[in-house]
Amino acid sequence: MSDSSPARTEAPVLDVWCELQCPDCRSALDDLRALRARYGDRLELRLRHFPLEKHKHAFAAAQAAEEATEQGQGWAYVEAVLGRVEELDRKGEPFLVDVARELGLDAEEFDTALIDGRHILIVDADQAEGKAIGVTGTPTYVIGGERLDGGKSQEGLRERIEEITDRLLAGSQA
Repeated sequence: MSDSSPARTEAPVLDVWCELQCPDCRSALDDLRALRARYGDRLELRLRHFPLEKHKHAFAAAQAAEEATEQGQGWAYVEAVLGRVEELDRKGEPFLVDVARELGLDAEEFDTALIDGRHILIVDADQAEGKAIGVTGTPTYVIGGERLDGGKSQEGLRERIEEITDRLLAGSQA
């Protein structure tokens, strides 16, 4: 059967390997906001979890972000937690539930999700994939098969991501 409709081009994907207790990831938020503003739905930003052992609440925060995504407010939750990493350091898991409540999410369901571990497999899979492709710190970006390490410096990364995105978008219209 022949389909005469024009081929739908897929948006390039920017995988953002992130950890919600990471000050460098908080610094990267402005770049991610700028990329979303510039490209809208022409660029898919995908949060990938890479909790670091040195941050004791990072694994729980990754699970909480998955619950927020399930409840329809993943990025809002990620931004809210990253904006207050010091508070997460001090308060731990109760802080994660408080942020859910502040955003109007089902806080009791968050608490249950953190207890029953329903999102552990997603977090583990992200972390394993990150290790397999050479992610060692956060934030790390992957777009168009290129890995960009933001853990050392954010300097020039947004511009490099924009160059790659523009190239991918131009290639998809050829």
